[in-house]
Amino acid sequence: MTYAPAAIVFTDLDGTLLDHHSYDYSAAIPALNLLKSLDIPVVLASSKTAAELAPLRAELGLVACPAIVENGAGVLQPHESADTIQSEDYAYIRATLDQSPVELRQYFNGFGDISDVEVAQITGLPLANARLARQRCFSEPGLWTGTNQQRETFLAHLADHDISARQGGRFLTLSRGKTKADHLASICNRYGNPKVIALGDAPNDLEMLLAADIPVLIRNPDAAPLSGLTAPQNARLMRSTLTGPAGWNEMIQKIVPTLTHSQEGD
Repeated sequence: MTYAPAAIVFTDLDGTLLDHHSYDYSAAIPALNLLKSLDIPVVLASSKTAAELAPLRAELGLVACPAIVENGAGVLQPHESADTIQSEDYAYIRATLDQSPVELRQYFNGFGDISDVEVAQITGLPLANARLARQRCFSEPGLWTGTNQQRETFLAHLADHDISARQGGRFLTLSRGKTKADHLASICNRYGNPKVIALGDAPNDLEMLLAADIPVLIRNPDAAPLSGLTAPQNARLMRSTLTGPAGWNEMIQKIVPTLTHSQEGD
């Protein structure tokens, strides 16, 4: 990069930058404008596909920043469009699935095995959004219908082929093992390793938050409580009093001036 920003922001979307129910971000606009005025990059980090995330990144005026997609399985590069991503990860996962023993494979029903209409029915997404959610580059979510023992045998088979799995609230998602936190260091390096602010609202954001210099938990009454934190980790977490984009705005407005004033004093 040709400049060294005072900080870099990594942010989850649903329940954090976007309202948990309406998906509106208008309450965060003042903080977004502040970051833009200071040339502080904002890296969106989401479970969404590149096809889903690219329009929102453009709407937010963040096309010059990379975005972490598919829960960290891959990265949408600056100015890149979803249809120009060059990755063999998804094709490899699908090929490995197709070569798996049928007595295990039959219990995993991935997005590549079902239609846009079926994804819409399972997720509640509008059909157009379901179509974008199926345009995958790096990972494969699906429903597991076998027993726990069969699941463990299935996952062991995939692990032998360098494919890992994470169980979410609904889907078992297969990937090559990358997470949101894995991309944090490499993206920061592009910007000269500035202070990292990371914002999230749920347990699946915790790994990214703890990898940041300034971890921020956005209040979300609908999210599961965090568990397994050590006392020092819990003490490091900053917490918003407001929810969603209002909480995002609250914390960015609180944190960023302290960083820029500190940089001016150096």
